[in-house]
Amino acid sequence: MPGDAPLSDIRVLDLSRVLAGPFAGRMLSDLGADVVKVEPPDRDVTRLWGKKIGSISGYYNQQNAGKRNISIDLAMPEGVALIKDLVRQADILIENFRPGVMTRLGVDWDVLSGENPRLIMLSISGFGQEGPEAGRAAYAPIIHAETGAIYRQAERANCHPVEMCMSFADTNAGLHGLVATLSALHLRSRTGVGQHIDIAMVDTMLATDDHTHYHLEKSEVNNGASEVWDATGGPVILAGDFRHIWKQINTVLGIADPTPPGAELREKIRCRRAAVGDFLVSFDSREALTRALDKARLAWGNVNSTADYLAHSETLQGRSSIIQVDDRHGSTRPLFQSPYRFSNATSEVRAGAPFQGEHNRQVLREWANMDARAIDELADRHVLVSEVSAAGSSARSGWTR
Repeated sequence: MPGDAPLSDIRVLDLSRVLAGPFAGRMLSDLGADVVKVEPPDRDVTRLWGKKIGSISGYYNQQNAGKRNISIDLAMPEGVALIKDLVRQADILIENFRPGVMTRLGVDWDVLSGENPRLIMLSISGFGQEGPEAGRAAYAPIIHAETGAIYRQAERANCHPVEMCMSFADTNAGLHGLVATLSALHLRSRTGVGQHIDIAMVDTMLATDDHTHYHLEKSEVNNGASEVWDATGGPVILAGDFRHIWKQINTVLGIADPTPPGAELREKIRCRRAAVGDFLVSFDSREALTRALDKARLAWGNVNSTADYLAHSETLQGRSSIIQVDDRHGSTRPLFQSPYRFSNATSEVRAGAPFQGEHNRQVLREWANMDARAIDELADRHVLVSEVSAAGSSARSGWTR
């Protein structure tokens, strides 16, 4: 991949955990930023999620790939002092604590912007930094339920409400946080002044939910026409208004209209739907079906399992969307590559996720200009925590600048 990494001159302090904040930090790392994850002594809970290789779980690895790691006890005054030292050298700080936690720790926006007026601080929370529900605990399922997504899904499927199949609210918040952060970086280049960005998961969920926009004006959702049909070779989804689907199948593929003369609209729809259903199961092979759908210029998709798609997708293979990184245990493990593809710039995963406290010495030496003796004293007082030895840290780290 040619060219420089767009954010290779940017330093990011990532105090976040689980998904929304770490995801934004991972994307900044892919874009070239030096992202230092600050992990508490009791560790990010996602270190327990997914397949473990060399003590690093798959979930944690995916969201924290390419970052460096420093583990600080923020309950100790020396830990707070370290954060301030690091903030003076940072361009961006990411946090997704519940509102008020940063204030209790003594590292809120007013304090940190005083240490570094150029700092851009991204705060992600469920219901915003201020307001009647600001203090509520919020994970993605809570936002899915509160904003109507789970209800709508159950209503459409005519089933009992169940949690959604992925953490939409978290990744929406992370991506919108990323957009706001990059915008603030651009603004800072003109003004020299940083920003505090307040991203509420509830706002980003609604802003990116096109069906909610209909409800905003109390109108009917009339673009939800995508539907899964039985078909030769397994289910297929057809996207688009059924009227368009029928027109293409009728006029391009020559499927006759079975509607009796003078039939009412409801009967006309029933007959045409039956004709489409019969058409989709009438082929000798899946390939013949998809050729016909392509000829009719219809948007279709196979209803795959995730495992099948990962194993057989020609697109993923052709775009090298999955790469292998050092698994920190003598072999490699798969990771999703950066989704950003530039004509003359680099965006890529540079390493797997770090061990807890792996880069304590490296980061404090580079960012805070601390000597080995001062770092040893902090480690002896358990202000710093590390699961690897000083010798093992540099030798085993896959991180490169």
